[in-house]
Amino acid sequence: MSKTILITGSTDGIGKLTAIKLAKDGHSLYLHGRNVDKLEATIAEIKEISNNENIHGFVADFSDLKAVQKMAEEISSQISKIDVLINNAGIYGSSQSQNMEGLDLRMVVNYLAPYKLTNEILPVLKNGTATRIINLSSAAQSTVSKAVLMGEQQVMEQQTYAQSKLALLMWSFYLAEEEPDLQVISVNPGSLLNTKMVKETFGHHNSEADKGANILYDLAVSDEYNGVTGKYFDNDRGYFGNAHQDAYDQYKIDALISTTSDILNK
Repeated sequence: MSKTILITGSTDGIGKLTAIKLAKDGHSLYLHGRNVDKLEATIAEIKEISNNENIHGFVADFSDLKAVQKMAEEISSQISKIDVLINNAGIYGSSQSQNMEGLDLRMVVNYLAPYKLTNEILPVLKNGTATRIINLSSAAQSTVSKAVLMGEQQVMEQQTYAQSKLALLMWSFYLAEEEPDLQVISVNPGSLLNTKMVKETFGHHNSEADKGANILYDLAVSDEYNGVTGKYFDNDRGYFGNAHQDAYDQYKIDALISTTSDILNK
């Protein structure tokens, strides 16, 4: 059965590869990118590859939470339902460390933006059929500092990256509890995959990008994962496993959600 699927950060890397696989199956896809020309070129390319005309897109710079809000409003006005949301957009290295509001760029793009987008379009997601939300975490997970989250302290980018990915995972577990009618799965798609971000950051890779795209595809549409929610899939190991201990600490989860709400409600 054809599904309506939204993939953020889908003009490059495993997001784009996943979109191609899903487009070939005939699903209706909504892609996202921050550059309109690149997004339009990606849509045209995937249409040609897949012979699927049901591919559209949204433009938003995820380092700007106002742009995320605008994208959420566009989605809500244009789409009646979403069956699968893949929160794939992410950043590691960048030429600047903070956005215009003084928040760390990794925290915004990797955590606050998907948090805001997902919550703003919850009614659209709830209209979907057996809706799945796939959140991309990482093997890199580190205890979230409130000061770093709020932009009051700056640390090395690898630390903020790891904190942002654990924050996303902790929120995923929270969301699974809060919205039992939705399936919420966190995933480490694989360490050092052959993507643009990994090449620019590390200069080498351990596995092909298809490894990540294949697990995203399966988690999004495979019957094998029907009813699975509130779990973390570690694709380095190939199975659902344990995340960082903080992801199971209700006090820390509640504190994270409270601080997040304060930031977004400013």
